Formats: sequence, C-alpha cells, structure tokens
Amino acid sequence: MTVDIPEAADRLANLLAVSDVELARLDLDDLLIKLLDRIRSALITDTAAVLLRDPGSDYLVARAACGLEEEVRQGVRIGLGHGFAGSIAARKEPVRLTRVDGTTVANPILWETGIQVMLGVPLLHGSDVIGVLHVGRLSADPFTDDDVAVLQVAGERVAAAIVARRLALSMAAADLLERSLQPTRLPPLAGLQFAARYVPAEGRAIGGDWYDAFSLPSGELWLVTGDVAGHGLDAAVVMGRVRSAFRAYALLGEPPERVMELTDRKIQHFEMDTMVTLACATSQPPYDRLRFCSAGHAPPVLTAPGQPGHLVELPVGPPLGMLSGISRSAIDVSWPAGAVLLFYTDGLVERRNADLIARLDQLARVVPCAEPEIVCATVMHEMIRKEIVQDDVAVLAARRLAD
Repeated sequence: MTVDIPEAADRLANLLAVSDVELARLDLDDLLIKLLDRIRSALITDTAAVLLRDPGSDYLVARAACGLEEEVRQGVRIGLGHGFAGSIAARKEPVRLTRVDGTTVANPILWETGIQVMLGVPLLHGSDVIGVLHVGRLSADPFTDDDVAVLQVAGERVAAAIVARRLALSMAAADLLERSLQPTRLPPLAGLQFAARYVPAEGRAIGGDWYDAFSLPSGELWLVTGDVAGHGLDAAVVMGRVRSAFRAYALLGEPPERVMELTDRKIQHFEMDTMVTLACATSQPPYDRLRFCSAGHAPPVLTAPGQPGHLVELPVGPPLGMLSGISRSAIDVSWPAGAVLLFYTDGLVERRNADLIARLDQLARVVPCAEPEIVCATVMHEMIRKEIVQDDVAVLAARRLAD
C-alpha cells in the first residue's frame, strides 16, 4: 500500500489542526485520542499510540492509544533502548518493522493484537525525546518512505501539542500553587501592623521565593523570608514543602536557630541537591525584642523613628541543604516602638553589573518609618522602578506600634 505524500501530508495537516475550537478545549488525554484517530485515518492504519517519557526516569509510559487501549489500561512501561518504542527513543529516528513478535518488540500486547507491520517516530522538543508515536497495520502491507515522512509531520504536530498543553497546565498549576502558598492574611496581632508583596520574575508565574508571618498559640510572632534555588513550578513545589516543614518545627516551640537546624536536616534528607536561603525573626509579647537567625540570606532592614534605616548585622550561616551538622546562631535585637522591620528576597536588590553592597545600602536608606503598606510601596518603587524583574521578589514589612 502506497500513500501519495503530497495528498496525505495535506490531509494530515488539516486533520492535525490543533488550534480549532473542538481541540482547543480538550485536556491532554482527550486531545491525544483525537489526534491519534485522525492519524489512523490519514495513514490508513489499525492502531496508533503515544508513549510519553516519564519525567526523571528512563522509561516510556503509554499515555493514549487507538486500537491498543489496553496499553494505557495496563500502564505499559518500556525502558529507553528496549523493544520497539524504546529503540525509537534511544536512536531519535524513525523505525519500521516488517515482523512483529517477541524478537522485535518488548510489549506482548502488540503481537497478541495481530499487528503485522509497525512504524514509529520519536516525539522531540528541541533535542530532547519527550515520547514516541507509533502506528500499526493488521495487514502485511509495509510502510513506505512516504508513510515515514507523513508520520514525522504528525509527530512534530503531536509533540508541539503536548508541549503547549504541558506549559499551559504548568502555568495554571503554578498560579494555583502561588495563591495557595502565600499567606491568605497576615496575623492580626495587637500592637503590630503587616504588609507584603510578591512579584514573580518577568515571564514566569511563580518561583521558589516566599514570605511568611504567623503566630503560635503562645502568641509568639514568626517572620520569615526564603528562596529555593531554581525557578518555575519545580522550585515552587519544593518551596511549599520547605515552608510547611519550617512551620511545623516552629510549632514545637523551639527557638529559631533550632528550627533552622531541623529544617536543614529535613532538606538534606528529603530534598537532596536543594539549596535554600532563609532568614527569620521571632518576637514574644509585648514584641519589644526580636531574635534573628539567617542561613545565607540577605540581611533585613530595621528603621526606627528619627533614625536612618540600617541592615541588621546577623551571624550568617551557610544556606540550608549545603552542609550537614551545622549549628546555627541567633542574635537578639531591640524592636523600638514605631520601628519598621523589612524582610526581602534577593530579587529586590541583586542586579547584573550592579554592586550588591551599594544596592543594600540604597535599600536601607529608602525604607521609611511608616505604615507597612507605605513601606512596601516605597521599597518596590525605589528599588525596581521601570526595570524588568529577572528574579522573583518577596517583601515582608512589619511595624511595632507605640507602647
């Protein structure tokens, strides 16, 4: 059986128009089923299937199929380099089979279904293999060079659709995660005022920066800012776990340096190859003293009435996740009535080709002794202005009112 390449390619282009209204509202699985059905029609095959690479592993997992639905129902997994699909992924090139049996394929479903000939192409995103698309016929009619060319066109369209849908899902998940992880409201404590800002880097929905403010049953106040190395949804997910662990250890009633040590142990055991900078402060009623602890994070700013703002000089230990068995240090600082405390992440001050010390000094000068909302607005205006933000920015301001 020979397929006329110009005619088949034109037909396939119409069949794979993923921007039409019908396909645009489908989720990824339903979209793949629709596309596979159209590919079967264009190439006159009996089966079509997509296997996607499992993130973080060397396996392909059956994700969608027409005529081979049991592959998906059974959760078929094929190792890269093994069997028909695995060899396509490893070689990153089309593969044709004129015999389908235990010597040519690793999945028994293929020969038990009665498939006689098969054709598969890799699904590529740049140079990375994200999956495999293959088709089969129950007859012995071999696949031609024209069929290969048509299926490669189909593979490009399917890969583009997968990447686009994954990106859309990642952005939606990141937006939901951002709203769920940032505090819904700052703690209503008598004698204290709070305000905060979170701005993701330009072009990204969320990253690994966060701020937190909460009180314990004892009335103790905790102020936290942190930054998980990396960007995007993965960093945000790790950030959520670190933030939850830190809160849980704080609830034990331990001092900040001990909470930092426990969180560090958790990161090193469960979040290997993760680096987190973090700074925190605690205060007991009547909130006239602050106890600070820092792990590789930029120093907070303290501005008291009638005095210029200054960077709090903290004993700074290494970031969390870097060195095991580290004992953390903390210092106590007076929190005068009317004074403002500002925590922030490095996206506020770090700039390419700019002196960091000068930027930190600038920040200390511009923090006003005012209501926290005014503090956040002033700081964001003075430190960012019209710049395109290349890194996430989290800012947390707290003010102690008059005694």
